[in-house]
Amino acid sequence: MAQLSMEEREVISQMFAAGHSRKAIAARLSRPRCTIGREVKRNAQVDGRYSAVAAQRRMEARRRDRPLTRKLQRPELNAAVRSHLTQEWSPDQIAGRLKLTQAHDPRFHVASQTIYTWIEQDRHREHWKTYLRRGGRPKKSPRVGRIPRQVQIDGRPAEANQRLRLGDFEGDTIVSRGKRSGIVTLVDRHSRYLLAAKLKDRTATRTRQKIERLLAPLPADKRHTATFDNGKEFAEHETLAERLGLQVFFAHPYASWERGTCEHTNGLIRQYYPKGTDFAEVSHHDLAMTVNSINDRPRKSLNYQTPSEVFHSISPAQGCN
Repeated sequence: MAQLSMEEREVISQMFAAGHSRKAIAARLSRPRCTIGREVKRNAQVDGRYSAVAAQRRMEARRRDRPLTRKLQRPELNAAVRSHLTQEWSPDQIAGRLKLTQAHDPRFHVASQTIYTWIEQDRHREHWKTYLRRGGRPKKSPRVGRIPRQVQIDGRPAEANQRLRLGDFEGDTIVSRGKRSGIVTLVDRHSRYLLAAKLKDRTATRTRQKIERLLAPLPADKRHTATFDNGKEFAEHETLAERLGLQVFFAHPYASWERGTCEHTNGLIRQYYPKGTDFAEVSHHDLAMTVNSINDRPRKSLNYQTPSEVFHSISPAQGCN
């Protein structure tokens, strides 16, 4: 059975906090009750509470710590990898080619990172590295600059972590081709309600001003926290916090799942604006229509209510017009 997704963990977190039984949670997710029981037992916090973010973090940690070399212990796969390495193929090329040529034989399906890990652990690793570009050193990730005086997500209130209230936002930017213009997105964790605005550029000042314009009209009880990634466009977080009276937190570097709601919503936006879209050519009206369309889409995680209905506390019977 497939692993629980972040969205399913969010449902477990909300229903568990509301006092629902594991049987009720299992019925809601169409999962066996033992799956929910095992999930809560393995990933609940010390105080017995269950947080979707903390559960996802524990799962990711176990996955990182899990041995990655077991597949390479299979003689036929090991021989294929060694053969292609001597042809100066990269681990990515080896993994991709094997998946193509051995599509119906999962014994030959292997991730490129598994091959890198095997090389590092093999006693002949220096020999294998001579066949790789950069001596086997993976391509460097983009350097993330440290934003001064940032507060890590670990200090975020439990109400925000467990999605117990409105007004806890996750923020991000989506960039155009060439990374000049783009849009800034804010998503409420509890209701999945989306706010978005165009960015002429991604400077810290312009990004902060756009976020202020999006959040300032909201009442104080719908404006508690904002959680961003480590992009330099969020460097004016202290000014933002002071002017709006909200707490600002930052996810850990390269931990996009800590802002899973925003990442998921950005994926919905990409249905309307595929990669390569120049947001400078997208009108404010068109973006507003897209945001309304996403906010008026029923969500399984909201018991098929829409983000607009939940954020504005509108009964589905009333509608949101």
